[in-house]
Amino acid sequence: MKTTPVEFFSEGDRIAGLWRTPDGDGPFRAIVQGPGWLGLKDAKLYVRYHEALVAAGFGVLVFDYRGFGDSGGDRGILSPVRQLQDLVNAVTYLTIRDDVVADAIGVFGTGGTGGGNAVLLADADPRVRAAVSQVPVADGADWLHRMRPEHEWLSFLAGLEEDRRARVATGTGRLVHPREEIMVPTPERRATKIKADVDDRIPSAVPLSAADEILAYRPIDAAERLTTPLLVIGVEGDATTPTDHAERLYEAAQGPKQLIMQRHTTHYAAYDRYWTQTTPRIVDWLDRHVQPSDVVARTAAADGAAETTEHMEAPQ
Repeated sequence: MKTTPVEFFSEGDRIAGLWRTPDGDGPFRAIVQGPGWLGLKDAKLYVRYHEALVAAGFGVLVFDYRGFGDSGGDRGILSPVRQLQDLVNAVTYLTIRDDVVADAIGVFGTGGTGGGNAVLLADADPRVRAAVSQVPVADGADWLHRMRPEHEWLSFLAGLEEDRRARVATGTGRLVHPREEIMVPTPERRATKIKADVDDRIPSAVPLSAADEILAYRPIDAAERLTTPLLVIGVEGDATTPTDHAERLYEAAQGPKQLIMQRHTTHYAAYDRYWTQTTPRIVDWLDRHVQPSDVVARTAAADGAAETTEHMEAPQ
């Protein structure tokens, strides 16, 4: 696998990425990935997924969102709205590369908002042929609520309202630790070393106003419109990203879909425990659905069932 640092721009800010490819000049079908919650492009956790995709002939673009890692932009602005813009711009960047098949692009996302963002991108950008969403967040307000006992949730909401008033009155609000005061880490998260290589490089202080965007974060609404093929991977009894978020995304999606549920494990342990079971399915899903097409056939049944789309490639 070749790894090449690359740069492109998103809304005027420089984005730093890694372009991972097989040997050869291409052109390659491509997969784009924005990191998961507070993740960075060079996290070791992602490498083996990329190796598997590259072995199947894909190029993989992973990048730091604006304000994080090596990318430009306001530091530590935690904004799902901006992250979706970055993902759409990343797709556009792929289409202008000579070594990419411009109409064969998919998205892979893992880890909370990483999984949710894959659904949002597939809904927002028709150039994306298929999506894989692993341990996703489907509803940001529900996610933040379920991390807290009810009295802490009510206190959290009161603090948000106080911060909104302060921002209006003074122009500034509180800074908080994103993992400790927006997301609340589980005991497993505190103990795991799976993200230790990037944990010390994430911002330790972000505006509390970021929580307003998380409260409005709704990949479930996107899934209800989605006809793009979607693979969802969840963990039964997940204490970090609720199991029913994965189930709800799967149930809501309107196009070809598959749900993989990993049992007898936990959120972070699943990455290792079921690696050999889930990874071939991720690769197979993207391999089947991320294909260039010369002919597109759209079919709708008379009974009002969801329309299906078939992409066909003509011989050269």
